Amino acid sequence: MNTESHSVSPLSGGSTVSETYSMTIDGQAADAPATFGVINPATGEVAEQAPDASREQLDAAMASAQAAYAEWRRDESARRKALLAAADIMFAKSEEIGRILTLEQGKPLGDATMEVVGAGVWLKYFADLELPREVIQDDDHALVEVVRRPMGVVAAITPWNYPLLLAIWKLAPALLAGNTMVLKPSPFTPLSSLKLGEVLRDVLPPGVLNVVTGGDELGAWMTSHDVPRKISFTGSVATGKRVAAAAAPDLKRVTLELGGNDPAILLDDADPAAIADKLFGGAFQNNGQVCSAIKRVYVPEALYGDVVDALAERAKAAKVGDGLQEGVQFGPINNKPQFERVGELVADALAGGARAAAGGKPVDGPGYFFEPTILADVADGSRIVDEEQFGPALPIIKYTDVEEALARANGTHFGLSGSVWSADADRAAEIAGRLECGTAWVNTHLALAPHQPFGGFKWSGVGVENGPWGLYGFTEMQVVHRSKH
Repeated sequence: MNTESHSVSPLSGGSTVSETYSMTIDGQAADAPATFGVINPATGEVAEQAPDASREQLDAAMASAQAAYAEWRRDESARRKALLAAADIMFAKSEEIGRILTLEQGKPLGDATMEVVGAGVWLKYFADLELPREVIQDDDHALVEVVRRPMGVVAAITPWNYPLLLAIWKLAPALLAGNTMVLKPSPFTPLSSLKLGEVLRDVLPPGVLNVVTGGDELGAWMTSHDVPRKISFTGSVATGKRVAAAAAPDLKRVTLELGGNDPAILLDDADPAAIADKLFGGAFQNNGQVCSAIKRVYVPEALYGDVVDALAERAKAAKVGDGLQEGVQFGPINNKPQFERVGELVADALAGGARAAAGGKPVDGPGYFFEPTILADVADGSRIVDEEQFGPALPIIKYTDVEEALARANGTHFGLSGSVWSADADRAAEIAGRLECGTAWVNTHLALAPHQPFGGFKWSGVGVENGPWGLYGFTEMQVVHRSKH
């Protein structure tokens, strides 16, 4: 669901660890020799301090996970009960953790609370998901079964757009399969994951989940560490390539979710008025900071003006502000590097002849607020079309031939998801089937669910998350062959 577009770390010095936020190592609260500041993006000021883990603490977390693995992998029933208990905690503490999430991430409190609730939903789904044992031969000669075995310790590295939910996307299937985990959240949003580690200490045996926080150096230590057998990473393409390179010498398994530049193609029979709300929501959910959000819209010439006007109307009406304020629809962009990147891409488009039908600039005042922006008269070749903006700015591109639009939609290194919109769902489905991406939606976008696999083609990633397929990604396949002679 997200990619960190920058690997810049917000680390700053600190002498003591906040009493509120501690790491979890071997089931215990763990302070660190130093801390770093966590910025509230609504103010641009440091709001809290988070522990900056040392190399020795990472070693301790890995050793704890390794020690816990032998027992944890044995009892599937206990694992399922633990995941259900964890889900109940997410539901019970959704507002408390949601406030922490808003403080560090910026999203409105209602959205943050729903992210925590979503974490509970994902936990419950995996708690009930079958771990298959397939019989492929049963005759006079042999009983041959294919079973799924855990891998060992999993290193999970998560992004800043949905820090809690995307941690659970990794944690729930990994733990169900019998693995243990060391989790490192983005340094922009470490607090909710630290809180996750804290509230799960009572329901997970020591060492099953360890949560450590720090900057890019900590991530590099994790990916090259000799203990983990798998790395599950969500973030930028550039960082994902470094993760894959670091994993290769040890032949670590990897799942890499690396974001996208998702196209939406409107066919000539689409009704702009009927679909405008869905299009706008599909592009601007979480302030556009969703890896699978609509990043560019291809519109036939005859519909172009109506689509631009409808989306601009919604952008102008949107309420932007501190996520803790009543009625706010969109909070700030999460961090300064991403705020500057969105501004740079919008300015580049405007300088190249694009027109801001809505927005087009930062909001005056403190914090990383940017006006919801609709860009018209923009074309392929513009940076904001060709690159992933990951923020509240949407280019609308005119086309004359659907084959041309499809070629342009596919003409990118990305391939996460896309959508096609039409009054004729069958016609749209035929076009959607030709999109080169992991998920192709028809007359909707961002319809995600725990039972539905999520992954990308090309540079958008390796492997999938969610559903039984995501679970299999945290297992090794073993053949058990019993001779009957």
